[in-house]
Amino acid sequence: MASAAEQMAANLSWGSFGKAKELQQRIMFALGLLVVYRIGTYIPVPGIDAVQLKAFFEQTAGGIGGMLNMFTGGAVSRMAIFSLGIMPYISASIIVQLLTSLIPQLESLKKEGEQGRKKINQYTRYGTVFLALFQSYAIAIGLESQGLASDPGMFFRASVMITLVGGTMFLMWLGEQITARGIGNGISLIIFTGIVAGLPQALAQFFASGRSGALSPFMIIIVMVMVVAVITFVVWVERALRKIHIQYPKRQVGMKVYGGESSHLPVKLNPAGVIPAIFASSLLLMPTTIATFSGGEGTGVIATIAAYMGRGQPLFMIFTAALVVFFAYFYTHNVAFKSEDVADNLKKQGGFVPGIRPGKKTAEYLEYVMNRLLVIGSAYLAAVVLLPEFLIAKTAIPFYFGGTSLLIIVSVTMDTITQVQSHMLAHQYESLIEKSKLRGKSRTKAKPKGRGRR
Repeated sequence: MASAAEQMAANLSWGSFGKAKELQQRIMFALGLLVVYRIGTYIPVPGIDAVQLKAFFEQTAGGIGGMLNMFTGGAVSRMAIFSLGIMPYISASIIVQLLTSLIPQLESLKKEGEQGRKKINQYTRYGTVFLALFQSYAIAIGLESQGLASDPGMFFRASVMITLVGGTMFLMWLGEQITARGIGNGISLIIFTGIVAGLPQALAQFFASGRSGALSPFMIIIVMVMVVAVITFVVWVERALRKIHIQYPKRQVGMKVYGGESSHLPVKLNPAGVIPAIFASSLLLMPTTIATFSGGEGTGVIATIAAYMGRGQPLFMIFTAALVVFFAYFYTHNVAFKSEDVADNLKKQGGFVPGIRPGKKTAEYLEYVMNRLLVIGSAYLAAVVLLPEFLIAKTAIPFYFGGTSLLIIVSVTMDTITQVQSHMLAHQYESLIEKSKLRGKSRTKAKPKGRGRR
């Protein structure tokens, strides 16, 4: 039998959406900030030779340059103020979270509640500025070496660094505002918007290559079937749950007995969601960004990176799979599902897993279950990220659209729809409470006054 919440969720309609004014305001606020982000991807960095830049990206569109361009919504090909994207912030978040698990002082800060969280966020912002400065300087040097600067020199480097770092910090602020006052996760939505914005042009280029004979009709059908299959598989796995049975003891209050119910603790097969794929892409894009603008023709470290970290290269595949698996475990155990915190909450509420002692034993059991789930969950993430990469590398599809992009689009869409439904359910609950209060007042007023005694 469906619960009351499930029945209300099934009854959600456009009519109920039209009445949820706060939800509409949140959606319009988020859309407005995403439009601001898209406008920023068309504002170029000062001092760039547009003709040379276009020719340069036509050469690198099939490699790492295409990947960078896809994740930034075309900002890199235009060398816009948002060319660095949100990746320095994500990289800084990864580093801070790793340090939090290794340094006791940071771990104690994390346990201090809101004040500790604000302090950690401040450290993350400092790290974002440092990484953005490093990457922007490398890009400025690379632009000069590729002959893309109209007037190379210190002034050009300084202007590129200030513009790109400012763009990244502004994007970080936009993401935080969308999360706090809009709908969905702001950082994920910015990446999602960048990928979706490049899809029409990429699909047009894909079908044009079919008309020109560069790709056979059979290969076009194979790619389309693969995309549909990956989307279906991602949706199926993201909705998969492992339900852990929870029992609550009976308690007697006066002459009545309460409790004794049983429920389930739902645990997703992939608790980390799309975060491991984003983290892995962020770390892999850092060295390849420098490799793209510095060129892979010469010798040295940059040329080696460009040669071995290209699409379809074994080293790139190994690093991607290893990072996805690592972050699936790391993010789940440190952020998404902390076994000790869940066990403590169950103990405080009086709940327990049948046959498992509350407290430490429950935490160990939950960690054991989570580790077994993550074997499947991390393998699923690595497969979704890598399988389309093999096909793209072997068939030479003229645009970048791999498993990471599909995973981000599907996961962010599902997460945003879930949050919209949650807001609509909350609005329905509030409206029901208000109606019950109004009915109670009307009944009180309708009661006839009793006759007084003579």
